[in-house]
Order: sequence, then structure tokens, then C-alpha cells
Amino acid sequence: MTDAELAAHLADTAGRILCEVRTADVFDAKGLGKAGDQTANQFLIQALRHARPDDGLLSEESKDTPERLTKERVWIIDPVDGTREYGEGRTDWAVHVSLAIDGVPAIGAVALPGLDLVLRSDRPQPLPAAAAVPRMVVSRTRPAKEAIAVAAVLGAELVAMGSAGAKAMAVVRGEAEIYLHTGGQYEWDSCAPVAVALAHGLHATRVDGTPLRYNQADVYMPDLLICRPEWAERVLGLVKANLA
Repeated sequence: MTDAELAAHLADTAGRILCEVRTADVFDAKGLGKAGDQTANQFLIQALRHARPDDGLLSEESKDTPERLTKERVWIIDPVDGTREYGEGRTDWAVHVSLAIDGVPAIGAVALPGLDLVLRSDRPQPLPAAAAVPRMVVSRTRPAKEAIAVAAVLGAELVAMGSAGAKAMAVVRGEAEIYLHTGGQYEWDSCAPVAVALAHGLHATRVDGTPLRYNQADVYMPDLLICRPEWAERVLGLVKANLA
């Protein structure tokens, strides 16, 4: 099984496990989120350690160690991206499985189990036609003020959505043109979505236009922009002006 096939298979399987946990009907929303995080994480960790024992590993739900910094190949996973949405029974949550090679998001798979979809970096599809009025996905609970300001200048429609993976995949799937985030994330929030987005021909960088790098000592990532290429220069310029 290739790395890309492994990433997609594990993301899909973890998503199916999470859907089964959801049907147990013994948890409240918070308890379901915790159970889902722990169950999916255990599966993914054990599977990757078995399938790729020599690679490094970084997971949101496991204690980080400096050992991964010595590795060229590091798997970066988010067992449940959008734990709140998962616990509330929504569909805008995801499972992220990605492989960073020398800091580059080389391979990624993002499962959207609520929609029975897995989007993969090794199977890019043509981008759907763009909307005449740009749509910008933002957090449904805490939209970044920079995104709201940029949307106002562009006349963009704001589309509220849950997890980072769901928002990024909305651009891949043609449900939005722009995903601008300045509220801070971590490597596991974006590595798989960025790998998938880049493979589909989208623009994906920091909001200053520099590349997104992974497997860093500090896994905090302040911002990112994923958008259709035709919007990149305009959005980057507006962000720079707004933050200046």
C-alpha cells in the first residue's frame, strides 16, 4: 500500500469507526466528542506505528515528543477535526491523515464521514466552476475579524462552517472560493487539508504569502489562506493592508 493509499484508507476507516461510536447513544455531546477523539486516535496511532514504524508521528490527541524532529517523514493526524461538531451530530467535521516530508505537506487525506467522502491528494479532481460572487468560509462560532473585513471589501458571501478540514474541503469541492483564517491553529488542523488543496491546484500559504511548513518544534500556526488561484493576490493584498 502506498503512502497515499494508506492515508486515505486510515482516514476513511477512522471516520467509519467514529460514526459507529456516535450510534452507541450512551454519551452526551461533550462525552461523545471525548470518546470519539480517544477512539479514533488509538486506531490511527496503532495503525501508523504498525504500517510505518520508522516514520515520525504527531497527533493532536497524543503527547508530543522531540523524537519526530529527527525524522524526514512525519505523519500528522487529527483524529477528529471539529470535535464540537462531531459531538453535536453535525456533518461539518473531518478526519485528517497526512505525511509531511522535510516539512512539506506531501500527502494528505481528509475524510468527511458525515458526507461519506474522502478527498485525497493522489486523486485530484477538476475544480468546479467558481461562483460569480465569491464565497468565504469562516468559523461558525468565532469568525476572524480579518476575514470579515476582507469579505466586506470583496463583497463576498460569508459561509459559516465548523472544522478547519470541512472549510478547506468546501473550497476544494466548489462550495466556496476562499478560506481565510487568522485566529491561530496547529499543524494537525491544516497539514492534510493543505496537501489536498495544493494537489487540486488551489493556493495555500500563510497570509503573508510564505509557504506552510510542518514538523516544526513549535506546532502553532497563526494563519493560513486556501483559495482559488485567481483570488490569491487580491486576498493577500487586502490582508496585508488590514494588518498593517
